[in-house]
Amino acid sequence: MPYYRYHVFFCTNQRGNERICCQNHNSLTLRNYAKEQVKNLGLAKQRQARINISGCLNRCAEGPIIVVYPEGVWYTYNSRQDIDEIINEHLIHGRAVERLRI
Repeated sequence: MPYYRYHVFFCTNQRGNERICCQNHNSLTLRNYAKEQVKNLGLAKQRQARINISGCLNRCAEGPIIVVYPEGVWYTYNSRQDIDEIINEHLIHGRAVERLRI
């Protein structure tokens, strides 16, 4: 069994010259929110989920971007409510959130 059931990678890349990137959508702030939620729910301590920072995932035009491993499910998101839904549905119940999937 892997050390964590899920690894969640948030692209927090910031490109120069006003190019499209995930950080233009406050990805670091929402990543920090996800990390705190996972911690508060006890998912990190139970080794259910680990929230990670990623460099560019090369899907900037679809961003902001999250990828959840080991399944390799890609999501976009816009709000704390979207992050909460991903945590509840995918990380707790093992169901992909189809409306956010890319």
